[in-house]
Amino acid sequence: MVQLSDHFTYRRLLRYTFPSIMMMIFTSIYGVVDGFFVSNYVGKIPFAAVNFIMPFLMIMSSAGFLFGTGGGALIAKTMGEGKQDKAREVFSFIVMVSAIIGVLLSVIGFVFLRQIAVLLGAEGRMLADSIRYARIILLSVPFYVLQYEFQCLFAVAGKPRMGLYVTIMAGVTNMVLDALFVAVFRWGLEGAAAATAVSELIGGSVPLFYFFRRNSGSLWFVRFRFDGRALLKACTNGSSELMSNISISIVSMLYNMQLMKYAGENGVAAYGVLMYVSLIFQAVFIGYSVGVAPVVSYHYGAGDKNELRSLFQKSLILIGCASVCMFLAGQILARPLSVLFVGYSLELLKITVRAFTIFSFVFLFSGIAIYGSSFFTALNDGLTSAMISFLRTLVFQCLAVLLLPLWWKLDGIWLSIVVAEVMAVIVTILFLVGKRRKYGFGAEGSVRQ
Repeated sequence: MVQLSDHFTYRRLLRYTFPSIMMMIFTSIYGVVDGFFVSNYVGKIPFAAVNFIMPFLMIMSSAGFLFGTGGGALIAKTMGEGKQDKAREVFSFIVMVSAIIGVLLSVIGFVFLRQIAVLLGAEGRMLADSIRYARIILLSVPFYVLQYEFQCLFAVAGKPRMGLYVTIMAGVTNMVLDALFVAVFRWGLEGAAAATAVSELIGGSVPLFYFFRRNSGSLWFVRFRFDGRALLKACTNGSSELMSNISISIVSMLYNMQLMKYAGENGVAAYGVLMYVSLIFQAVFIGYSVGVAPVVSYHYGAGDKNELRSLFQKSLILIGCASVCMFLAGQILARPLSVLFVGYSLELLKITVRAFTIFSFVFLFSGIAIYGSSFFTALNDGLTSAMISFLRTLVFQCLAVLLLPLWWKLDGIWLSIVVAEVMAVIVTILFLVGKRRKYGFGAEGSVRQ
Protein backbone atom coordinates (compact mmCIF):
# COMPACT_ATOMS: atom_id res chain seq x y z
CA MET A 1 0.00 0.00 0.00
CA VAL A 2 1.34 3.44 -0.94
CA GLN A 3 1.99 5.68 2.09
CA LEU A 4 2.28 9.47 2.32
CA SER A 5 5.89 9.11 3.43
CA ASP A 6 6.92 7.12 0.31
CA HIS A 7 9.05 8.41 -2.56
CA PHE A 8 6.61 8.88 -5.43
CA THR A 9 7.50 7.67 -8.91
CA TYR A 10 5.08 8.37 -11.75
CA ARG A 11 3.53 4.95 -11.20
CA ARG A 12 3.05 5.46 -7.46
CA LEU A 13 1.75 8.97 -8.00
CA LEU A 14 -0.89 7.80 -10.44
CA ARG A 15 -1.73 4.84 -8.24
CA TYR A 16 -2.26 7.05 -5.19
CA THR A 17 -4.26 9.76 -6.98
CA PHE A 18 -6.32 7.42 -9.20
CA PRO A 19 -9.05 6.80 -6.58
CA SER A 20 -9.45 10.55 -6.02
CA ILE A 21 -9.64 11.17 -9.78
CA MET A 22 -12.24 8.43 -10.23
CA MET A 23 -14.12 9.69 -7.18
CA MET A 24 -14.44 13.17 -8.67
CA ILE A 25 -15.33 11.81 -12.11
CA PHE A 26 -17.99 9.54 -10.65
CA THR A 27 -19.39 12.38 -8.55
CA SER A 28 -19.65 14.49 -11.71
CA ILE A 29 -21.24 11.69 -13.71
CA TYR A 30 -24.02 11.03 -11.26
CA GLY A 31 -24.61 14.77 -11.04
CA VAL A 32 -25.03 14.77 -14.81
CA VAL A 33 -27.61 11.98 -14.59
CA ASP A 34 -30.13 14.41 -13.10
CA GLY A 35 -29.73 16.66 -16.12
CA PHE A 36 -30.07 13.78 -18.56
CA PHE A 37 -33.32 12.48 -17.09
CA VAL A 38 -34.85 15.92 -16.54
CA SER A 39 -33.99 17.06 -20.06
CA ASN A 40 -35.24 13.92 -21.81
CA TYR A 41 -38.21 12.97 -19.58
CA VAL A 42 -39.45 16.23 -18.06
CA GLY A 43 -38.66 18.89 -20.67
CA LYS A 44 -36.50 21.81 -21.78
CA ILE A 45 -37.85 24.42 -19.36
CA PRO A 46 -37.47 22.21 -16.25
CA PHE A 47 -33.96 21.34 -17.46
CA ALA A 48 -33.17 25.04 -17.76
CA ALA A 49 -34.67 25.63 -14.30
CA VAL A 50 -32.41 23.01 -12.70
CA ASN A 51 -29.34 24.62 -14.23
CA PHE A 52 -30.63 28.07 -13.30
CA ILE A 53 -30.88 27.34 -9.57
CA MET A 54 -27.94 24.92 -9.35
CA PRO A 55 -25.29 27.66 -8.75
CA PHE A 56 -27.14 28.72 -5.60
CA LEU A 57 -27.26 25.12 -4.35
CA MET A 58 -23.54 24.71 -5.04
CA ILE A 59 -22.79 27.77 -2.91
CA MET A 60 -24.65 26.10 -0.06
CA SER A 61 -22.42 23.03 -0.26
CA SER A 62 -19.11 24.81 -0.87
CA ALA A 63 -18.21 24.71 2.84
CA GLY A 64 -17.32 21.06 2.26
CA PHE A 65 -14.44 22.05 0.01
CA LEU A 66 -13.35 24.72 2.48
CA PHE A 67 -12.91 22.24 5.33
CA GLY A 68 -11.90 19.29 3.16
CA THR A 69 -9.00 20.99 1.41
CA GLY A 70 -8.07 23.53 4.09
CA GLY A 71 -8.45 21.13 6.99
CA GLY A 72 -6.83 18.34 4.99
CA ALA A 73 -3.73 20.42 4.31
CA LEU A 74 -3.38 21.26 8.00
CA ILE A 75 -3.96 17.66 9.11
CA ALA A 76 -1.47 16.22 6.60
CA LYS A 77 1.16 18.81 7.55
CA THR A 78 0.66 17.95 11.22
CA MET A 79 1.09 14.27 10.40
CA GLY A 80 4.29 15.08 8.50
CA GLU A 81 5.59 16.76 11.64
CA GLY A 82 5.05 13.49 13.51
CA LYS A 83 2.07 14.71 15.60
CA GLN A 84 -0.42 11.90 14.90
CA ASP A 85 -2.61 12.43 17.98
CA LYS A 86 -2.88 16.15 17.32
CA ALA A 87 -3.82 15.44 13.70
CA ARG A 88 -6.73 13.24 14.82
CA GLU A 89 -7.97 15.91 17.23
CA VAL A 90 -7.93 18.54 14.47
CA PHE A 91 -9.67 16.10 12.13
CA SER A 92 -12.47 15.42 14.64
CA PHE A 93 -12.92 19.10 15.42
CA ILE A 94 -13.03 20.19 11.76
CA VAL A 95 -15.66 17.58 10.85
CA MET A 96 -17.86 18.65 13.78
CA VAL A 97 -17.68 22.32 12.78
CA SER A 98 -18.50 21.56 9.15
CA ALA A 99 -21.56 19.51 10.12
CA ILE A 100 -22.94 22.40 12.19
CA ILE A 101 -22.31 24.87 9.37
CA GLY A 102 -24.06 22.53 6.92
CA VAL A 103 -27.23 22.63 9.01
CA LEU A 104 -27.10 26.43 9.23
CA LEU A 105 -26.64 26.75 5.47
CA SER A 106 -29.64 24.51 4.85
CA VAL A 107 -31.85 26.72 7.03
CA ILE A 108 -30.58 29.90 5.35
CA GLY A 109 -31.26 28.38 1.95
CA PHE A 110 -34.88 27.64 2.82
CA VAL A 111 -35.45 31.16 4.12
CA PHE A 112 -34.07 33.01 1.09
CA LEU A 113 -34.72 30.57 -1.77
CA ARG A 114 -37.60 32.41 -3.48
CA GLN A 115 -36.01 35.85 -3.13
CA ILE A 116 -32.76 34.63 -4.67
CA ALA A 117 -34.49 32.90 -7.58
CA VAL A 118 -36.44 36.08 -8.34
CA LEU A 119 -33.31 38.21 -7.99
CA LEU A 120 -31.54 36.04 -10.56
CA GLY A 121 -34.32 36.67 -13.06
CA ALA A 122 -36.47 33.55 -12.82
CA GLU A 123 -40.16 34.06 -13.45
CA GLY A 124 -43.25 32.10 -14.39
CA ARG A 125 -42.76 28.37 -14.82
CA MET A 126 -38.96 28.57 -14.49
CA LEU A 127 -39.34 30.22 -11.08
CA ALA A 128 -41.80 27.58 -9.89
CA ASP A 129 -39.65 24.71 -11.20
CA SER A 130 -36.48 26.13 -9.64
CA ILE A 131 -38.12 26.35 -6.21
CA ARG A 132 -39.66 22.87 -6.45
CA TYR A 133 -36.29 21.30 -7.22
CA ALA A 134 -34.21 23.33 -4.75
CA ARG A 135 -36.47 22.81 -1.71
CA ILE A 136 -35.82 19.08 -1.76
CA ILE A 137 -32.08 19.40 -2.40
CA LEU A 138 -31.70 21.84 0.50
CA LEU A 139 -32.78 19.09 2.92
CA SER A 140 -29.60 17.16 2.13
CA VAL A 141 -27.15 20.09 2.17
CA PRO A 142 -25.55 19.11 5.54
CA PHE A 143 -24.71 15.68 4.12
CA TYR A 144 -23.53 17.18 0.83
CA VAL A 145 -21.09 19.35 2.79
CA LEU A 146 -19.78 16.26 4.57
CA GLN A 147 -19.58 14.28 1.34
CA TYR A 148 -17.35 16.90 -0.32
CA GLU A 149 -15.26 17.18 2.83
CA PHE A 150 -14.68 13.44 3.22
CA GLN A 151 -13.72 13.11 -0.45
CA CYS A 152 -10.62 15.11 0.49
CA LEU A 153 -10.08 13.68 3.97
CA PHE A 154 -10.11 10.03 2.87
CA ALA A 155 -6.94 10.77 0.89
CA VAL A 156 -5.38 12.43 3.94
CA ALA A 157 -6.21 9.34 6.00
CA GLY A 158 -4.36 7.19 3.48
CA LYS A 159 -7.63 5.62 2.32
CA PRO A 160 -8.39 7.15 -1.09
CA ARG A 161 -9.97 3.89 -2.27
CA MET A 162 -12.48 4.01 0.56
CA GLY A 163 -13.51 7.48 -0.61
CA LEU A 164 -14.00 6.08 -4.10
CA TYR A 165 -16.15 3.20 -2.80
CA VAL A 166 -18.41 5.60 -0.90
CA THR A 167 -18.74 7.84 -3.94
CA ILE A 168 -19.64 4.87 -6.16
CA MET A 169 -22.23 3.77 -3.60
CA ALA A 170 -23.82 7.22 -3.57
CA GLY A 171 -23.57 7.58 -7.33
CA VAL A 172 -25.17 4.26 -8.18
CA THR A 173 -27.98 5.11 -5.77
CA ASN A 174 -28.59 8.39 -7.57
CA MET A 175 -28.56 6.80 -11.02
CA VAL A 176 -30.93 3.98 -10.08
CA LEU A 177 -33.34 6.28 -8.26
CA ASP A 178 -33.27 8.81 -11.11
CA ALA A 179 -34.30 6.10 -13.55
CA LEU A 180 -36.96 4.82 -11.14
CA PHE A 181 -38.40 8.14 -9.94
CA VAL A 182 -38.22 10.10 -13.20
CA ALA A 183 -38.43 7.57 -16.04
CA VAL A 184 -40.67 4.93 -14.39
CA PHE A 185 -42.76 6.67 -11.73
CA ARG A 186 -42.83 9.98 -13.66
CA TRP A 187 -42.33 12.11 -10.56
CA GLY A 188 -40.68 14.85 -12.63
CA LEU A 189 -38.42 17.42 -10.96
CA GLU A 190 -39.33 16.22 -7.49
CA GLY A 191 -38.19 12.71 -8.42
CA ALA A 192 -34.82 13.92 -9.71
CA ALA A 193 -34.30 16.06 -6.61
CA ALA A 194 -35.25 13.20 -4.28
CA ALA A 195 -32.80 10.85 -6.02
CA THR A 196 -29.99 13.36 -5.56
CA ALA A 197 -30.91 14.05 -1.93
CA VAL A 198 -30.85 10.34 -1.02
CA SER A 199 -27.46 9.87 -2.71
CA GLU A 200 -26.04 12.85 -0.79
CA LEU A 201 -27.38 11.39 2.46
CA ILE A 202 -25.43 8.20 1.75
CA GLY A 203 -22.29 10.06 0.63
CA GLY A 204 -22.19 12.13 3.81
CA SER A 205 -23.32 9.62 6.44
CA VAL A 206 -21.38 6.46 5.52
CA PRO A 207 -17.97 8.12 6.16
CA LEU A 208 -19.22 9.20 9.59
CA PHE A 209 -19.78 5.57 10.56
CA TYR A 210 -16.39 4.61 9.13
CA PHE A 211 -14.44 7.21 11.12
CA PHE A 212 -16.38 6.66 14.35
CA ARG A 213 -14.29 3.54 15.01
CA ARG A 214 -10.57 2.98 15.00
CA ASN A 215 -9.59 1.77 11.52
CA SER A 216 -6.55 0.77 9.48
CA GLY A 217 -6.06 4.32 8.20
CA SER A 218 -4.36 7.27 9.88
CA LEU A 219 -7.48 9.08 11.09
CA TRP A 220 -10.54 8.39 13.24
CA PHE A 221 -12.70 10.44 15.58
CA VAL A 222 -11.28 11.17 19.01
CA ARG A 223 -12.13 13.53 21.87
CA PHE A 224 -11.14 17.11 21.15
CA ARG A 225 -11.25 20.64 22.45
CA PHE A 226 -12.26 23.79 20.65
CA ASP A 227 -9.21 24.90 18.66
CA GLY A 228 -9.63 28.39 17.28
CA ARG A 229 -6.14 28.49 15.77
CA ALA A 230 -6.68 25.24 13.88
CA LEU A 231 -10.08 26.42 12.65
CA LEU A 232 -8.63 29.72 11.45
CA LYS A 233 -5.72 27.98 9.71
CA ALA A 234 -8.04 25.46 8.04
CA CYS A 235 -10.32 28.25 6.82
CA THR A 236 -7.34 30.25 5.57
CA ASN A 237 -5.90 27.22 3.77
CA GLY A 238 -9.23 26.32 2.19
CA SER A 239 -10.31 29.86 1.39
CA SER A 240 -9.19 29.44 -2.22
CA GLU A 241 -11.38 26.38 -2.75
CA LEU A 242 -14.28 28.12 -1.01
CA MET A 243 -13.71 31.21 -3.13
CA SER A 244 -13.43 29.08 -6.24
CA ASN A 245 -16.73 27.30 -5.66
CA ILE A 246 -18.63 30.42 -4.64
CA SER A 247 -17.15 32.38 -7.52
CA ILE A 248 -18.00 29.66 -10.03
CA SER A 249 -21.58 29.72 -8.79
CA ILE A 250 -21.81 33.51 -8.93
CA VAL A 251 -20.30 33.54 -12.41
CA SER A 252 -22.74 30.84 -13.51
CA MET A 253 -25.59 33.08 -12.39
CA LEU A 254 -24.10 35.91 -14.44
CA TYR A 255 -23.72 33.63 -17.45
CA ASN A 256 -27.36 32.60 -17.15
CA MET A 257 -28.45 36.23 -17.04
CA GLN A 258 -26.37 37.03 -20.14
CA LEU A 259 -27.66 33.93 -21.93
CA MET A 260 -31.26 34.85 -21.20
CA LYS A 261 -30.50 38.19 -22.86
CA TYR A 262 -28.81 36.82 -25.98
CA ALA A 263 -30.42 33.39 -26.47
CA GLY A 264 -33.25 32.91 -23.97
CA GLU A 265 -34.02 29.53 -22.43
CA ASN A 266 -32.13 27.73 -25.21
CA GLY A 267 -28.95 29.51 -24.17
CA VAL A 268 -29.39 28.52 -20.50
CA ALA A 269 -30.07 24.91 -21.51
CA ALA A 270 -26.99 24.80 -23.79
CA TYR A 271 -24.85 26.24 -20.99
CA GLY A 272 -26.20 23.54 -18.71
CA VAL A 273 -24.94 20.86 -21.10
CA LEU A 274 -21.50 22.50 -21.19
CA MET A 275 -21.31 22.62 -17.41
CA TYR A 276 -22.38 19.00 -17.01
CA VAL A 277 -19.77 17.73 -19.45
CA SER A 278 -17.18 20.16 -18.13
CA LEU A 279 -17.69 18.77 -14.63
CA ILE A 280 -16.62 15.34 -15.84
CA PHE A 281 -13.58 16.62 -17.74
CA GLN A 282 -12.45 19.03 -15.02
CA ALA A 283 -12.93 16.29 -12.43
CA VAL A 284 -9.67 14.76 -13.68
CA PHE A 285 -7.74 17.90 -12.73
CA ILE A 286 -9.62 18.41 -9.48
CA GLY A 287 -9.34 14.75 -8.50
CA TYR A 288 -5.62 14.67 -9.17
CA SER A 289 -5.10 17.89 -7.22
CA VAL A 290 -7.12 16.57 -4.28
CA GLY A 291 -5.28 13.26 -4.35
CA VAL A 292 -1.76 14.66 -4.50
CA ALA A 293 -2.37 17.52 -2.01
CA PRO A 294 -1.89 15.40 1.17
CA VAL A 295 1.37 14.05 -0.25
CA VAL A 296 2.63 17.58 -0.88
CA SER A 297 1.53 18.72 2.58
CA TYR A 298 3.18 15.73 4.26
CA HIS A 299 6.56 16.23 2.59
CA TYR A 300 6.38 19.98 3.14
CA GLY A 301 5.77 19.35 6.83
CA ALA A 302 8.64 16.83 6.87
CA GLY A 303 10.97 19.35 5.19
CA ASP A 304 11.77 17.04 2.22
CA LYS A 305 12.36 19.61 -0.53
CA ASN A 306 13.74 17.05 -2.99
CA GLU A 307 10.53 15.06 -2.91
CA LEU A 308 8.49 18.26 -3.04
CA ARG A 309 10.35 19.36 -6.19
CA SER A 310 9.91 15.94 -7.73
CA LEU A 311 6.15 15.93 -7.04
CA PHE A 312 5.73 19.38 -8.54
CA GLN A 313 7.60 18.60 -11.77
CA LYS A 314 5.90 15.25 -12.28
CA SER A 315 2.50 16.87 -11.70
CA LEU A 316 3.08 19.52 -14.37
CA ILE A 317 3.96 16.83 -16.92
CA LEU A 318 0.92 14.71 -16.08
CA ILE A 319 -1.44 17.70 -16.16
CA GLY A 320 -0.04 18.86 -19.50
CA CYS A 321 -0.62 15.47 -21.12
CA ALA A 322 -4.14 15.24 -19.71
CA SER A 323 -4.96 18.76 -20.97
CA VAL A 324 -4.15 17.90 -24.59
CA CYS A 325 -6.11 14.65 -24.41
CA MET A 326 -9.18 16.39 -23.00
CA PHE A 327 -9.12 19.12 -25.64
CA LEU A 328 -9.03 16.54 -28.43
CA ALA A 329 -11.81 14.55 -26.77
CA GLY A 330 -13.92 17.71 -26.45
CA GLN A 331 -13.60 18.46 -30.15
CA ILE A 332 -14.40 14.90 -31.20
CA LEU A 333 -17.30 14.39 -28.78
CA ALA A 334 -18.95 17.82 -29.11
CA ARG A 335 -21.83 16.62 -31.25
CA PRO A 336 -22.41 13.14 -29.73
CA LEU A 337 -22.55 14.58 -26.20
CA SER A 338 -24.87 17.37 -27.30
CA VAL A 339 -27.21 14.89 -28.98
CA LEU A 340 -27.30 12.85 -25.77
CA PHE A 341 -28.80 15.76 -23.84
CA VAL A 342 -30.71 17.91 -26.34
CA GLY A 343 -31.08 15.81 -29.47
CA TYR A 344 -34.85 16.33 -29.33
CA SER A 345 -34.52 20.01 -30.41
CA LEU A 346 -32.62 20.88 -33.61
CA GLU A 347 -32.36 24.56 -32.71
CA LEU A 348 -31.02 23.84 -29.24
CA LEU A 349 -28.69 21.15 -30.61
CA LYS A 350 -27.15 23.59 -33.08
CA ILE A 351 -26.45 26.13 -30.33
CA THR A 352 -25.00 23.49 -28.02
CA VAL A 353 -22.63 21.96 -30.60
CA ARG A 354 -21.33 25.41 -31.55
CA ALA A 355 -20.84 26.29 -27.87
CA PHE A 356 -19.02 23.05 -27.12
CA THR A 357 -16.63 23.44 -30.06
CA ILE A 358 -15.50 26.82 -28.73
CA PHE A 359 -15.62 25.84 -25.07
CA SER A 360 -13.34 22.80 -25.53
CA PHE A 361 -10.27 25.05 -25.77
CA VAL A 362 -10.66 25.72 -22.05
CA PHE A 363 -9.30 22.24 -21.26
CA LEU A 364 -5.89 23.24 -22.60
CA PHE A 365 -5.48 25.78 -19.80
CA SER A 366 -7.71 25.04 -16.81
CA GLY A 367 -5.63 22.14 -15.43
CA ILE A 368 -2.60 24.29 -14.63
CA ALA A 369 -4.67 26.91 -12.79
CA ILE A 370 -6.61 24.28 -10.82
CA TYR A 371 -3.44 22.45 -9.81
CA GLY A 372 -1.56 25.67 -9.02
CA SER A 373 -4.23 26.83 -6.60
CA SER A 374 -4.44 23.41 -4.93
CA PHE A 375 -0.63 23.19 -4.73
CA PHE A 376 -0.40 26.39 -2.70
CA THR A 377 -3.23 25.18 -0.45
CA ALA A 378 -1.22 22.01 0.18
CA LEU A 379 1.76 24.21 1.12
CA ASN A 380 -0.51 25.92 3.66
CA ASP A 381 -0.25 29.16 1.67
CA GLY A 382 -3.95 29.91 1.60
CA LEU A 383 -3.52 33.55 0.58
CA THR A 384 -1.73 32.78 -2.69
CA SER A 385 -4.15 29.98 -3.45
CA ALA A 386 -7.09 32.30 -2.79
CA MET A 387 -5.63 34.97 -5.07
CA ILE A 388 -5.37 32.51 -7.95
CA SER A 389 -8.91 31.25 -7.39
CA PHE A 390 -10.36 34.72 -6.93
CA LEU A 391 -8.85 36.03 -10.15
CA ARG A 392 -9.57 32.86 -12.12
CA THR A 393 -13.13 32.14 -11.11
CA LEU A 394 -14.50 35.62 -10.45
CA VAL A 395 -12.56 38.60 -11.78
CA PHE A 396 -11.47 37.26 -15.17
CA GLN A 397 -14.73 35.41 -15.79
CA CYS A 398 -16.94 38.37 -14.93
CA LEU A 399 -14.95 40.82 -17.05
CA ALA A 400 -14.88 38.44 -20.00
CA VAL A 401 -18.57 37.52 -19.97
CA LEU A 402 -19.61 41.17 -19.66
CA LEU A 403 -17.29 42.52 -22.37
CA LEU A 404 -16.83 39.87 -25.07
CA PRO A 405 -20.56 39.50 -25.94
CA LEU A 406 -20.55 43.21 -26.86
CA TRP A 407 -18.48 42.29 -29.92
CA TRP A 408 -19.25 38.61 -30.60
CA LYS A 409 -22.70 38.27 -28.99
CA LEU A 410 -23.48 34.61 -28.14
CA ASP A 411 -20.08 33.35 -29.32
CA GLY A 412 -18.51 35.91 -27.01
CA ILE A 413 -20.15 34.21 -24.02
CA TRP A 414 -18.65 30.83 -24.92
CA LEU A 415 -15.27 32.41 -25.71
CA SER A 416 -15.16 34.33 -22.44
CA ILE A 417 -14.61 31.13 -20.46
CA VAL A 418 -11.52 30.34 -22.54
CA VAL A 419 -10.10 33.85 -22.27
CA ALA A 420 -10.55 33.83 -18.49
CA GLU A 421 -8.65 30.54 -18.17
CA VAL A 422 -5.75 31.86 -20.28
CA MET A 423 -5.42 34.85 -17.98
CA ALA A 424 -5.60 32.54 -14.93
CA VAL A 425 -2.74 30.39 -16.26
CA ILE A 426 -0.55 33.48 -16.70
CA VAL A 427 -1.20 34.53 -13.09
CA THR A 428 -0.61 31.00 -11.80
CA ILE A 429 2.74 30.74 -13.57
CA LEU A 430 3.83 34.10 -12.14
CA PHE A 431 3.05 32.92 -8.60
CA LEU A 432 4.78 29.58 -9.11
CA VAL A 433 7.92 31.23 -10.47
CA GLY A 434 7.92 33.88 -7.77
CA LYS A 435 7.58 31.42 -4.86
CA ARG A 436 9.61 28.46 -6.11
CA ARG A 437 12.62 29.28 -3.94
CA LYS A 438 10.61 30.03 -0.80
CA TYR A 439 9.01 26.57 -0.79
CA GLY A 440 11.83 24.69 -2.50
CA PHE A 441 10.00 23.29 -5.54
CA GLY A 442 12.06 25.15 -8.18
CA ALA A 443 13.88 23.67 -11.13
CA GLU A 444 17.11 23.01 -9.21
CA GLY A 445 18.08 19.38 -9.44
CA SER A 446 16.58 16.66 -11.56
CA VAL A 447 13.28 14.88 -11.21
CA ARG A 448 13.74 11.60 -9.34
CA GLN A 449 12.15 8.64 -11.07
